[in-house]
Order: sequence, then C-alpha cells, then structure tokens
Amino acid sequence: MKTILSAFALVAATVGAPALAQAQTAPAAPAPDTAPAPAASPDYTNARNWLCRPGRADPCTADQSATIVKPDGSRKVETFTATKDPAFDCFYVYPTVSLDPTPNSDMNAGQEENVVAAFQAARFTKYCRVFAPIYRQVTLPGLQAVLTGRPVAIDRAMAYRDVKAAWDEYMAYDNHGRGVVLIGHSQGSGVLKTLMADAIEGTPAQKQIISVMIPGTNVAVPVGKDVGGDLKSTPLCRKASDTGCVVSYVTFRADAPPPPNTRFGGVPQPGMTAACVNPAALRGAAATADAYLGAKGAGLSSAPQGPWSSDGAPVTTPFVKVPGLLSVACTTSGRFSYLAVTVNAVPSDARTDTIVGDIVFGGGILKDWGLHLLDMPVVMGDLVELSAVQAKAWEAKQGAVK
Repeated sequence: MKTILSAFALVAATVGAPALAQAQTAPAAPAPDTAPAPAASPDYTNARNWLCRPGRADPCTADQSATIVKPDGSRKVETFTATKDPAFDCFYVYPTVSLDPTPNSDMNAGQEENVVAAFQAARFTKYCRVFAPIYRQVTLPGLQAVLTGRPVAIDRAMAYRDVKAAWDEYMAYDNHGRGVVLIGHSQGSGVLKTLMADAIEGTPAQKQIISVMIPGTNVAVPVGKDVGGDLKSTPLCRKASDTGCVVSYVTFRADAPPPPNTRFGGVPQPGMTAACVNPAALRGAAATADAYLGAKGAGLSSAPQGPWSSDGAPVTTPFVKVPGLLSVACTTSGRFSYLAVTVNAVPSDARTDTIVGDIVFGGGILKDWGLHLLDMPVVMGDLVELSAVQAKAWEAKQGAVK
C-alpha cells in the first residue's frame, strides 16, 4: 500500500481537475485542414478493459485493513471484509494518473491505475459491486506539455467518450435495475459531472442513480441554492435519505484557506458558487471525520508521516484511523467554498498533531492545492457509510413506487 499512496500522490500533486481546467484555457495547436475521425470507443464487453469488476481478483480487492490509534496511544487492528451479496453498485472513474508518454493513455492499465483504484475504490466493496473502466484519459505528460506551452494533440473528448461507452455497456448488461453510486476524483469527477449533465439527466438512467460522489472538482450551483448550474436537475445531498443527489467538495486546512491563485473551490459563472457537501454532516456543520489515512503518509509529493503516537510504535496495516482527531466543515473564504479540515490537538492526546497531506515542491508547500491528496481519505469512512444509507433509502423509494 505504500506504493499505492506514493504513486497516486506523485501524480495527483501535478495534475487533476484544476490542472485540466487550466489546460483548457491554454492556446490550442492550429487545427489541421482535415480533422481526424474520432477514435472508436473500446470494447467494454471485454473484461480486460475494466480495471475493476465484481467476482474477480483486481485492484478493488486490495487489502483495506486499518490500525485504529486511540487517544491514549493504544491500538487495535480493524479488518476489512467485502460484502458477499451487494445490494447496489458503484461506478468509479479514477483521477489523472497515467504516466503513458502519449497525450492520451492507452488501454493497458499500469501500476498507477491499479494503485489508485485500490486506494480510492476498494473500500466501497464493503457494500457495493465496483465497476471501474479503463479509459483513455489525458495523461500526466500530455497535461504537462500543454501547461508548458508545447502544443500536443490531447483529446479530452476521448476520455469522456470512453467512460460514456463503459457506462452504456454497464447499464445495458450489468445494471439490471440496480441502484448505482457514481464515484470519482479530480479528472474522474469532472468526467462524471459531464456524464450526468449530458447523458444521464433527463433519461431513464437518472432513476437508477443513488448518489453522485465527485470530490476534487468544482461543481457550480446558484448561490443559496442546491440545484442548478452545472447540473440542472440533480440537487446537492443535504440529508442521508436524499437520493439522486450530489456530494462534491474540495479540501483545505482550516488554518490555510484557499489563496487567490487556487483553481479549487471557485467557479467563474456569475451568481454561482462551488458546491460543498460535507460527507460527515450533509448540511455543512462541523463534524468529526471518519478518516482512513495512509499509514506512511500521503505520498512522495507530501512530507512523510511521522509516528502516529508518542511511543513511536510502528503501523503494519495499509491504513490508519484516528477517531476524533480530525473534524471537517464546509466554509467560505472570499469567493471560495470548501471543506475545511481541523486537527483537534489536545495535550493529553498521545497521537500526533501533524497530519501530512500538503503538496511540497522545491522545499515549499503549494498552498493553492490545499489538501487535494486527502480529498477522499479524510472522509473515506463517511463516504462509504453514506453510500450504504443512501442505497437503503433508494431501495425504499423503489418499493414505495411499486
């Protein structure tokens, strides 16, 4: 799991939804006289084109065990067991992680795709079947080229077309009327936002949506309202019984709000704001976070995590839980709306007060990225449990309709 954390953090520190948004404003290369025909979508009837599918050993069956570190420093290992008879499905789209040298990735999953799925999606198998397509996303080298002014033929539409083709295949042959939670992060969240807006809203498939969990990207909503903006008929989730709704947020430390140059937490549309839905308290109030943090830290692009308790005892599980140590709340600072993370430092608490996750570059912290590396880990338990509660509410509503 150390490799999982390192590989994901190394890539996420450099790219993702905000980088993609910036890339979209960069000067485009001159269009050729004859535009090439769109590449055909992959064949998603082929299981090899899926990163995760139920009933097989793949990244979504990776070890999810965690060490619970209590305030007095004592420990207990929490084992993990995937459900044997899931009542609902999860459809996961991973963030920008591909290190392929081409502008768009190929359809061969590398270590980076495998490790991020294990890190972000595998825990959801506690309750649901996870489907995660491989898709030809815009790669890290492709984005870096654009951001440094070198024109390359990146195809952002290709990534969307692939995910839509996978979604259509899933709905036609795997869904069978089941409820489904859409889950993404960063570029994956942006693709799912577009999928909802362009291909799901206003169609029969919208009735199958339990919720849309898309942290790490900006979702525009009218100020003071929960619906409208980027998604026309999909409201924000405000109570656990809400279904067909959105959970979206970006993460910063409470004592380090978004600086003016950040691309997280703000939207350009007049009269709009970036959605913030706190998975630990859907109406936005402060609440203790059910975090699952990487035992070794947030990865290569972050400072390494020091000892979890004053006795310096090692941790041998991939993840760590620190009950009561972290709190989260939706807040605003200027034009930005975000999920603020507070470390509840208490002198009598034997646990560390230093939780890493800031992106470090050239010896300094990139404050405009906030805690992007911790968007999911800091509330992972809340997200997973919320998916189960919402799934039960969705099932009850289906029964009431019948």
